[in-house]
Amino acid sequence: MRALIIKRLLYIVPVVAGIVFLVTITIDLIPGDPVQLILGQAATPETTAALRKALGLDRPFHQRYLDYMIGLTRWDLGQSIREGRPVTRAVAEHWPATLRLTLAAISLAVVFGMGTGLLSVMTRGTFFDDAVRLLSILGLCMPVFWVGLIFIYLFGYYLRWLPVGGIGGIEYMIMPAVALALPSIGILSRMTRASLLETFSSDYVRTARAKGVTWHGVLTRHALRNALIPVITVIGLQFGQLMGGAVLTETVFAWPGLGRLTVYAITARDYPMVQGGVLVFALVFTLINLIVDLSYALIDPRLRYA
Repeated sequence: MRALIIKRLLYIVPVVAGIVFLVTITIDLIPGDPVQLILGQAATPETTAALRKALGLDRPFHQRYLDYMIGLTRWDLGQSIREGRPVTRAVAEHWPATLRLTLAAISLAVVFGMGTGLLSVMTRGTFFDDAVRLLSILGLCMPVFWVGLIFIYLFGYYLRWLPVGGIGGIEYMIMPAVALALPSIGILSRMTRASLLETFSSDYVRTARAKGVTWHGVLTRHALRNALIPVITVIGLQFGQLMGGAVLTETVFAWPGLGRLTVYAITARDYPMVQGGVLVFALVFTLINLIVDLSYALIDPRLRYA
């Protein structure tokens, strides 16, 4: 197990290097002069030269890349142009809100997605099974921002049950977390159902049933454990998907997280802040994939030696 952890950690090094490369080259890929885009009509030779130096555009790309990598070892993501403070400090202030929202959404997705998928298998061929399959498809088809706007109008303005935006107690989190979780609930429900049905059709399950093992015993001792492996993969991918969806959700519900900060930085052309936000999201997604890989080994010991 220790060797597996070390091996997976070593994989992260080139991934991080590639992410930093893409983040650093972003400014060079912007059409036109990014300095002129930022300053607009207020550009003067002095301010242009100062901003070009602050962004590092007066140096070759390889030098900026090395400087960014060295700064990353000190958790230095540069200086925000608009706010005039370190990007690291802004990320540290806004990241907990995004993490809180994402954890709430993934918890809802796991509980209701896997729960409805399991119940759908147990009631296969009934009206409940058909209803779960239909609702899961509807959940997949609805965009997060559209669901968020519907929730705001229905539960915020019309019924006045919940606050329409901001951050505070749990009542502020209900609408954004549910809106963010709905597509993932649909995916996990369908994946759990399909994985369990495939497992139930395997030879060892039929053998266990022939030996007199109860349906509940087959489910808990054989089917559920093996069916969880592909589901865990989807959960890990959905966690990353939820972080991406948090960008829209936080904007719709005025949730002060890293996603909303990144959107604000894009509109304000604060490129160091955009780079920092994208880098943090990418690093977290990479770590989630690492955790998913390690969870495979806990569920299926054969993978520890693969």
